[in-house]
Amino acid sequence: MKKFQGASFFKGVYYTYVFLFLMYLLTPLLITAILAFNDNSAVSFPWKGFTFRWFFSNTPGSEGVFGEKRMMDAIGMSLKVASMVTVLATLLGISNAFLFERRDFFGKQFLYLLMLLPLIIPGVVLGISILSFSHRLSSFFNVVFGRKAGSFLNPGYWLVVFGQMSFITTLATLVITARLRRFDRTLEEAAMDLGANNMTAVILITLRFLAPAIFNAAVVAFLFSFNNFNTTYFLIGTEPTLPVLLYSRLRFGITPQINAVSVMLMFVTGLLGLLSVFSSGEKKQIRQK
Repeated sequence: MKKFQGASFFKGVYYTYVFLFLMYLLTPLLITAILAFNDNSAVSFPWKGFTFRWFFSNTPGSEGVFGEKRMMDAIGMSLKVASMVTVLATLLGISNAFLFERRDFFGKQFLYLLMLLPLIIPGVVLGISILSFSHRLSSFFNVVFGRKAGSFLNPGYWLVVFGQMSFITTLATLVITARLRRFDRTLEEAAMDLGANNMTAVILITLRFLAPAIFNAAVVAFLFSFNNFNTTYFLIGTEPTLPVLLYSRLRFGITPQINAVSVMLMFVTGLLGLLSVFSSGEKKQIRQK
């Protein structure tokens, strides 16, 4: 009886801890979401009525997210960067996964560890290092190939894309590699026995098997790119992404518009997360003899 009571006590402590932990995580998000719809210019209670003006207002001095050009430009820049990084990082992730899983070559383990290195380097250090290296490389191109030959390495869109890819490609590679390791290569061999060449077998069999992992890698790449601040801050130039713009405004205090942007980010992140979870679910096959 004592053993049963002890188990019940620890079970109650466990559920209490989980509840308090979730409240600690979710309460700030809930308050932010409520204040984003509060018809109050000050980011505080009391509640003064439900409104969408922090999203759609065009009133000077109290523009909503969609009513301010600078905010929309920042969102557009974030989408441009995230889209390009997602495409390039996913393609490189597929190539890297096949390279490390299907090929044996000298220095393979060293190259694999080198690929993982950006994950343990702080984003600030990574951003400063890339900025310094790109500046020297740009100067070299300008001297050798002529003026403006290295302009694509100046702070701006392409430098942010290259900088984010340095660590996001690693994440995409790890996601895709984890699924590729579970693939049964006899399926490719069976396809080739039936007349398909190696490339056709990979496209029709292997890539179809990898499709959920490729989608998950793309989602991870997009979210990490869109929300990245540490590396992007040093590389972006004069056209800020959304996180950089929000940081510049947070130094002067929180506004209802920032809460509205936060709600949008929570919604999009949650939606992509759910799509990723559903896409990775494998259907159970029931064999009937």
